[in-house]
Amino acid sequence: MPSFRLTSKAVVMNASSMLHNMPVDGSQECVLRPYVRKRRDEANALYWVRLAEISSQAWLQGKQYTSEIWAEYMKAQYLPEVFTEGETLDGYQKYAEMPDGSIKMIGSTTRLTTRGFNNYLTQVESFGAELGVRFSAEQR
Repeated sequence: MPSFRLTSKAVVMNASSMLHNMPVDGSQECVLRPYVRKRRDEANALYWVRLAEISSQAWLQGKQYTSEIWAEYMKAQYLPEVFTEGETLDGYQKYAEMPDGSIKMIGSTTRLTTRGFNNYLTQVESFGAELGVRFSAEQR
């Protein structure tokens, strides 16, 4: 089923036209909700810069870890546990049950809104700072 982001009168007219041609038999649903922006690619790029800085500077229990390991650790620590209005996109799940009954973390930063990702990145930066990481001046 199509989805419309109401950005102009023309889009509203197209959506209205489609609605007028729908059957009125209870077989269709129309949902209107506020548009929530997903995280931007630039923010994701900054996140990977931050992970690289943590990877190169942080020592935890005498060890250093790759950016990829830190990414998995940060997701486990700081992704929201459940769908949170305004922070996660529809359909967000942090965990899912596998066919064998085990539970696996499937959450991803791609399912965060701009606000949710900013909060997540702040937590990552705070964690790094607690380990003594000195972050570059790159901004969000």
